[in-house]
Amino acid sequence: MRVAIAGAGNVGLFIANDLRSADHEVLLLEKDADFVARLTPNEGVEVRVADACEVTSLRAAQLDRCDVAVAATGDDEDNLVFSLLAKQEFAVPRVIARVNHPQNEWLFNENWGVDLSVSTPHLVTALVEEAVSVGRLVRLLTFEGGSTRLVEVTLADNSPAIDKAIKDMDIPRNATVVAVVRDEHVVMPRGDTVFEPGDEVLAMVTSESEEDMRRILTGN
Repeated sequence: MRVAIAGAGNVGLFIANDLRSADHEVLLLEKDADFVARLTPNEGVEVRVADACEVTSLRAAQLDRCDVAVAATGDDEDNLVFSLLAKQEFAVPRVIARVNHPQNEWLFNENWGVDLSVSTPHLVTALVEEAVSVGRLVRLLTFEGGSTRLVEVTLADNSPAIDKAIKDMDIPRNATVVAVVRDEHVVMPRGDTVFEPGDEVLAMVTSESEEDMRRILTGN
């Protein structure tokens, strides 16, 4: 997989090195030439001095050859422009964007070419809720402009899902259980998987199926 990352700061460089360690092709874009000269990326990470908000720079970097584009600069405006260009001008299949200021998160959607946005403050809030809330469905991540969500719930003792197998539950067609964490071990769900009190259930849902999954897993 070939990945282009806009922004060679701490976040962008870490992502680049991590992906390169996993044997992916990585292209790191940074417009500050002096900053690039001081970088120490992992061997094999291609670093290019380029303005991620300029079509000519992105064309010279062959952004159209990339499978994924990551907007990881410290400026939300730059991240939005890069995401839009990556999607509309270069048809990159998957665009992921970093949200620096939570108040701007509403902008990071498919209208700006963003398939997945990551807002650290909102993610931390969701993880705190997940850690302290039993019997409550918590939204962890959103995809496809918010139409698809990764949700999590720790099953309470009175959950209607307790002692039921997945195959016997009326789970909507546009929702699926993707993992169950039980006693600190991950259980890959199958049709005959039976839920137990305290199970941490992760599910992919759509905006239409989220309430149905909430009812099935929590009773609320």
